[in-house]
Amino acid sequence: VQLQASGGGLVQAGGSLRLSCGAGARLFSSPLMGWFRQAPGKEREFVAAISSDDDKTYYLDSVKGRFTISRDRSSNTLYLQMESLNAEDTAVYYCAASSRGSIRWVVATMTPSTYDYWGQGTQVTVSS
Repeated sequence: VQLQASGGGLVQAGGSLRLSCGAGARLFSSPLMGWFRQAPGKEREFVAAISSDDDKTYYLDSVKGRFTISRDRSSNTLYLQMESLNAEDTAVYYCAASSRGSIRWVVATMTPSTYDYWGQGTQVTVSS
């Protein structure tokens, strides 16, 4: 397993969770890393991304101001801090890494096929 996501769980609406994604050093140096989510019956949806060279970030509009993506180089860990959660945030969350993407290419950044490596997913359930 090259990407290991964790931190999901059951939380009440308005609550917070922090997701973590452990990566090997090689994958952690990928130019682009991100988080996606997939709710039952829906397609996988982009949530947030971060570039490796300058830590630039990009977010899905509906999570801006509530979610924060970050990375810790000392532990090769990608994070997604989620605040003010609501029922629409319920999904399986996946971390991903792209060996060829760039956060400057917005459409590609939001497209799952841009990413070469995926974690196994962690369930986030928000009760209303």
